[in-house]
Amino acid sequence: MIKTDLTGALSFIDEKELPGAEDKKALTDLLDGKIGRGGAGWLRLPEDYSDAVSAAIRSAAYQIADNSEVLVVIGIGGSYLGARAALDLLRTPYYNQIKKRTPDIYFAGNNLSGEYLEQVIALIGGRNFSVNYVSKSGATMEPSAAFRVFKNLLDSKYGAEGARKRIYTTTDGEKGKLRQLTDRKGYTSFAIPDDIGGRYSVLTAVGLLPAAVAGIDIDELMSGARDIMNKDKDDVLQYASARQALYRQGKKIEILGCFEPSFRSMGEWWKQLFGESEGKDGRGIFPVYTEFTTDLHSLGQYIQSGERSLFETFVSIEKTSAAIRVPKDGELEDGLETLAGRELQELNRAAFAATKAAHNDGGVPVIQLDVPQLSPYYFGALVQFFELSCAVSALISKVNPFDQPGVEAYKKNMYAILGLQK
Repeated sequence: MIKTDLTGALSFIDEKELPGAEDKKALTDLLDGKIGRGGAGWLRLPEDYSDAVSAAIRSAAYQIADNSEVLVVIGIGGSYLGARAALDLLRTPYYNQIKKRTPDIYFAGNNLSGEYLEQVIALIGGRNFSVNYVSKSGATMEPSAAFRVFKNLLDSKYGAEGARKRIYTTTDGEKGKLRQLTDRKGYTSFAIPDDIGGRYSVLTAVGLLPAAVAGIDIDELMSGARDIMNKDKDDVLQYASARQALYRQGKKIEILGCFEPSFRSMGEWWKQLFGESEGKDGRGIFPVYTEFTTDLHSLGQYIQSGERSLFETFVSIEKTSAAIRVPKDGELEDGLETLAGRELQELNRAAFAATKAAHNDGGVPVIQLDVPQLSPYYFGALVQFFELSCAVSALISKVNPFDQPGVEAYKKNMYAILGLQK
């Protein structure tokens, strides 16, 4: 299972304080349902996942794959980040460029750029496509504008009835503008429980439907999440507790780093999860994602020698399937002939160890999270691990992990500029 290694952080904090009594109480209260009403429904998802839920999602995925060469997932924030993370990490960031039996998957509605949307439409071209519109309310500007564009394209290409059969919605089960439209039009739909916020919704149909369309084993994914809930939470608590202990030491920035490029979208989801959950009331650790070794050649200097207001969390993927070796080539004369015959993963592991040691020596605490391998099982486990540790960490710092009042500020200004009513 996922393990928390604090050896790179213990010289900066007192191990005896980890976890503290308040830290343990925060986890216990969360699991006992004493807090988080209206926002902690995600805790039940692994246990509530049933054969019926699995069959309904897989049936829709098969239908999409049967009649469409492309699926467009429309959503912003938690409505798409988890799905994109699963696609990149469990298939490949080049998913749409490889030959496969499953549809290409494009993401839209996560910005207001006309250039971006034109490019997605051009990539679809004349191919058959379906749309998965993900929004609890159906009234968020970015995805709403994109859905109007793609609904118009579907209507023009297939007619109203043909378009209806190609639109899948993931929304509130009872209320909201998208629920009303879904019921009126008869779209195939999946419900987001009312007590689950967007950033905690990866393990609902929000993330599971696109994953299933891509051929990912969603039953295995949920099995990993279930095991996190059923086994002891010591590693979850250690991560949450260490973060807050470092924060009290003035380490106000957390840099999540991974040495696998396919982890990038997972890092983007992690940023939203922790940023929206903790950044309130003038408090919170600022979350940043870095891709190593790439970013060692851009941010590495600052991390090594800049202001000491940060700490790092390294995600270590212990086992990968790659077996590429460095070829021998005597013509290069680059002084690296001794690399010949070595696997790149050996070099990557060496870079991981060297970076952790160098940053520690430079005054940067490093928490290490060990993940056995890249698989649906461990993706689900990591999602549940991060969600639990995030909620506990926020509770330790005395903020509500399940609201995001600051997100509305820019929306009010934008609606005023555009002359719209909110």
